[in-house]
Amino acid sequence: MLVAAAVCPCPPLLVPEVAAGAAPELDAARDACLDAVGVLAASRPDLLVVVGPGDDRVAGPYPAGARGSFRGVGVDLDVALGDAPPDAAADRPLPQSLTVGAWLLGRARWAGTPVEGLAVAESEATRECAEAGHSLARRAERVALLVMGDGSACRTLKAPGYLDERAAAFDAGATEALGSADLDALAALDAALARELKAAGRAPWQLLGGAARDAGLVGRLLYEDAPYGVGYTVAAWS
Repeated sequence: MLVAAAVCPCPPLLVPEVAAGAAPELDAARDACLDAVGVLAASRPDLLVVVGPGDDRVAGPYPAGARGSFRGVGVDLDVALGDAPPDAAADRPLPQSLTVGAWLLGRARWAGTPVEGLAVAESEATRECAEAGHSLARRAERVALLVMGDGSACRTLKAPGYLDERAAAFDAGATEALGSADLDALAALDAALARELKAAGRAPWQLLGGAARDAGLVGRLLYEDAPYGVGYTVAAWS
């Protein structure tokens, strides 16, 4: 059963070594993410699963100890999901979203609870996401989720997806749903529109909605902004 969830954005810029001189610009987001992870720790789960978006090539489960790297963005920094032998899962590196999630857990000094990963294909349909979440919540008596995902990438002219007038409203609706743990509103997010707005968090958020059915969790919004023209939301459910 799902007992807690943390929703965080997944840009590599959350990592200070990656952001370099721009690191202070995301201090508030970084602190909010660590606060959300603290809610997960307080729930004392039997299993923590880091969920994030990925393309069809990387979608699927990742075991404890799976490793990711920030070398692709110019930083010699490796991370791993929880504790495992040094050579665990070396042949299948974590996708970017789970790599950022693993970094957050390391920053928060997560220990004790087993950690696994799950990359959700951004093409996954709403119903399939919800069903996957429902199954995931039944993996253990007390399950917690660290859900990584960004909102639209179309909030400004300099955003990765350029300016789209629909982006602000999409992000506002998603943020309201995540901040209040509104499962129906999450399920109602338009997958086609999310794809057009490059909102990579849609599938993981809808998986969270499926996992939280009948869990009775209450949401709390910790952060919302659109630095660099990308919607970032941090929320905690408990």
